[in-house]
Amino acid sequence: MTINLIDVSATDAMVARAARVSTIGKDSAAADLPTKGLINFLMRDRHGSPFEHNSMTFYVHAPMVVFWQMVRHRAGWSYNLESGRYKELSPEFYVPEKSRPLVQVGKAGAYEFVQGDDTLHDVAMRELMNAYEAAWDSYQNMLKAGICREIARLPLGFGIYFSGYVTCNSRSLMHFLSLRTKNDDAQVKSSPQFEINAVADQLEDEWAKHMPVTHAAFVKHGRVAP
Repeated sequence: MTINLIDVSATDAMVARAARVSTIGKDSAAADLPTKGLINFLMRDRHGSPFEHNSMTFYVHAPMVVFWQMVRHRAGWSYNLESGRYKELSPEFYVPEKSRPLVQVGKAGAYEFVQGDDTLHDVAMRELMNAYEAAWDSYQNMLKAGICREIARLPLGFGIYFSGYVTCNSRSLMHFLSLRTKNDDAQVKSSPQFEINAVADQLEDEWAKHMPVTHAAFVKHGRVAP
């Protein structure tokens, strides 16, 4: 899975300016005003709107199962994805690495995933590859017969890769991270799917480079979005 930050307008200073405008007006634009204490206060007391005055656009190349979970996040997010209606898709499918846990233990809402043995991994790889090959053959057969792409794509399922542009602000990203990362320091525990967690970790790493004070405050106060 590929995550690239391709456009960014996001700074800790802008968070502080947005917060201070309510109390000092035009003087909030000063470049040398402190940020750390104010940002920690905003995060702790969940004053969220100052964290919306920024933008990050990512290029994401991932299987459809990842995008399916990403678009559950609507507030503060924008998406433009490769279209299976307008272009022929590429035969690129997701195959989990051996490090991907395969066995679910427990029930929905109270479960965890544990590592399977080599036999389980071999079964998963065999069945996935058989399904992908059959799905791709069906897709190609329908296209060659003259069936439109929007119908021909239907067998391809959640494993096929798509590319897209995803834009968010830091507040919407924090909400996403609070739900799509598994972290022992989180005030509210989450159990995201392995693949979306892998994407979320990469998004968080890129964001932290540009807004390190905001990111540190997010972590310090339990990874709860303001």
